[in-house]
Amino acid sequence: MIACMGCSMVDNKEKDKNSSKPNILLIVADDMGWADVGYHDSPIRTPQIDRLASQGVLLEQHYVAAMCTPTRTALLTGRYWSRFGNTTPSNERVLPWETWTLALALKQAGYTTHISGKWHLGSKPEWGPKKFGFDYSYGSLAGGVHPYNHLYKAGPYMKTWHRNDTLIEEEGHVTDLIAAEALKFIEATDSNPFFIYVPFTAVHDPFDEPKQWLDSASHIEPDRRQYAACVQHMDATIGKMVEALDRTGKRENTLIIFFSDNGGANGDGSLQYPEGKANAPIKGFNLPLRGWKKQVYEGGIRVPAFIHWPEELSPARVMTPIHVTDWMPTICALLDIPEAENAKWDGMNIWPLLIGKKDPALEKRELYCQGVQWKSAALHQGNWKLVVHRHEDADKIELFDLSADPYEKNDLSAKHPELVTKMQMALLDQEKRDNDTTPSATN
Repeated sequence: MIACMGCSMVDNKEKDKNSSKPNILLIVADDMGWADVGYHDSPIRTPQIDRLASQGVLLEQHYVAAMCTPTRTALLTGRYWSRFGNTTPSNERVLPWETWTLALALKQAGYTTHISGKWHLGSKPEWGPKKFGFDYSYGSLAGGVHPYNHLYKAGPYMKTWHRNDTLIEEEGHVTDLIAAEALKFIEATDSNPFFIYVPFTAVHDPFDEPKQWLDSASHIEPDRRQYAACVQHMDATIGKMVEALDRTGKRENTLIIFFSDNGGANGDGSLQYPEGKANAPIKGFNLPLRGWKKQVYEGGIRVPAFIHWPEELSPARVMTPIHVTDWMPTICALLDIPEAENAKWDGMNIWPLLIGKKDPALEKRELYCQGVQWKSAALHQGNWKLVVHRHEDADKIELFDLSADPYEKNDLSAKHPELVTKMQMALLDQEKRDNDTTPSATN
């Protein structure tokens, strides 16, 4: 009897400890451009996203990779994607088995971990999310899929729709299905706090939006109407998640993070999806930023982003550059989870910025971006940005002062050769640390 009483006391202490931890809802849009959210003056209507952004901390220099798999790699590891040898969308496994992911860290800290949406870090079921710290997994193991048949591009990974890393078939629009699964997780009764990762396939092609959402986007020009309808459809489902948090009394203690995985695409889609109605060309809008998805200019790697947590964060706007690699160190610091020995984070704890404190180390930090197929790279040092385009005969170098020229119109490399040399050396130092944790190198 005494032993049972002791167990009960321990269980209650653990429940009290877990109840003080915030739930985490991490939402990632796919290919959403800088100017495709309402709060950046888009004609596309995103009232749910706008409301959360206005109540939270806007992150106006949030950097990611120029394409999807690299961003997802960085998010879940706190490391630059190129450390894993990854710079492009990958159906092959990206992460070594022993990788200490954000999901695994949270699971070890008492969280129930879920993913509903696009994985794209290894498109075979045996490489799925449950192998990397997720208790429950659902959605596409590969990349963007047809909205109704949920098929990926023709080839060995075409059948990709799954539940708990087992392939399945079911009916419904992909945006509704991903959101419905997330809602189920939010509404579940569980003594543990939750981590719900919702990487939408919206607004990646192919598009085939229901009439309801096409009608809602009737004010948008016809060649962008499917895209706009897809954005507005996703926005409405995000609103349903927030309603569920309110209904279950979890909203105040739920930390919501939102961002896009890269900048908007320039309409160069490849029409490889089965039976797509509106594959391409449909453009996202990144203006006034320069460039597109696949490019290391600001329009390719600087994305709409915010964090919302009513219990702890007041509305604010942060202009200090932050990076997708920062989320794992920040969340772990917030929860007193020590960095694992093999984590080797590139990201930093940005919590001081989120609560309005100055942090010189964050304001002067260096950010590194390896581009698609190693053909380009960028390096930020404070307000200075070096862009390198690699060619067989000679590299093309550009230098921008983002404080005076945020839209990268004036190349200053000829005026500041010493700074170019210094930043090239720093870029080389970053590149020396790449490819140190690839699956082939470790197992």
